[in-house]
Amino acid sequence: MKVLAAMSGGVDSAVAAARAVEAGHEVVGVHLALSRMPGTLRTGSRGCCTIEDSMDAQRAANVIGIPYYVWDFSERFKVDVVDEFINEYRAGRTPNPCMRCNEKIKFAALLEKALALGFDAVCTGHYASLLSDSEGNLELHRSAAMAKDQSYVLGVLTAEQLAHSMFPLGATASKDLIRAEADARGLSVANKPDSYDICFIPEGDTQDWIADKLGSATGDIVDREGVKLGEHQGSHGFTVGQRKGLNLGRPATDGKPRFVLEIRPKENVVIVGPHAALAVTALTGSRYTWCGLAPTSPEEWFRVGVQVRAHGEEVTGEARVVGEEFEIRLDEPLMGVAPGQTAVVYLGTRVLAQTTIDRTVSALPVGSQG
Repeated sequence: MKVLAAMSGGVDSAVAAARAVEAGHEVVGVHLALSRMPGTLRTGSRGCCTIEDSMDAQRAANVIGIPYYVWDFSERFKVDVVDEFINEYRAGRTPNPCMRCNEKIKFAALLEKALALGFDAVCTGHYASLLSDSEGNLELHRSAAMAKDQSYVLGVLTAEQLAHSMFPLGATASKDLIRAEADARGLSVANKPDSYDICFIPEGDTQDWIADKLGSATGDIVDREGVKLGEHQGSHGFTVGQRKGLNLGRPATDGKPRFVLEIRPKENVVIVGPHAALAVTALTGSRYTWCGLAPTSPEEWFRVGVQVRAHGEEVTGEARVVGEEFEIRLDEPLMGVAPGQTAVVYLGTRVLAQTTIDRTVSALPVGSQG
């Protein structure tokens, strides 16, 4: 097959590209330039897709012996990832930009261009596995390296995208083995630290960055009964589950700390309450997609595993589709789930679907003491 290897400049994508070559594919490496002002992206071990990462990817491609190009996706990245991130915060939601980047950039814009140029698949260094069921239908499964499993951030992929995806690292037992393999192959990125945090926020302070984009506007901080406890300079500066930075003038009667429970951007109001109120027993999402084949009767309740954070634990529950919404009931409460987050639904190790969370149900009714 003719394979386009997306090379971030890290060790995982470099080894994935090398394995694709060894498997007999005709491989071309490509690095995505996501900013026309590289200084606005994080650098070193704290970022991805920077100039230094591009140079690391170039060196890896040279060692592997494949052609290498840099493609400018900065405009798509700004519109589909950065602008959406800002708009979601403006709407009082907590987005995951890595999910949007995989959905809109790596497996939409990049794959679209790759297919147009005659490539058969896009290869990445994600830790996830592609398997076929008894009838030959492709399924996305968790990686054998559970500590590095990245199937959550790939939950946005559709059946059509899975058919043109390749994850050579999926069956690898650990990241240490990948680094050892990279070293044996002579790849200089063998010991390069992993990237983390949001690449387009240079200083790593999301609240300050958002405040700079959206400005300030004085609003109220209230409890669940609507009693004013303090003021803030913009509801977009808060996230569900936040404890620090509330600066409340009135302490709770039980002396316990309060946490952000809800954000109402239209009213510019932040609602706070006890930690127990962060426990969520059910959630409803929209913009859902199936990762491969959907269940035979999705409108009927079916058992699932649910994960709401990239490195979060999976919990059990049941799900169903009602019209345009995806409903999930949890067997045990999850803490601090915020609208805007993505819930990825599993059947065993298989990724079944994903949905953007719109509403949640607290385990602690208003008026209860927690």
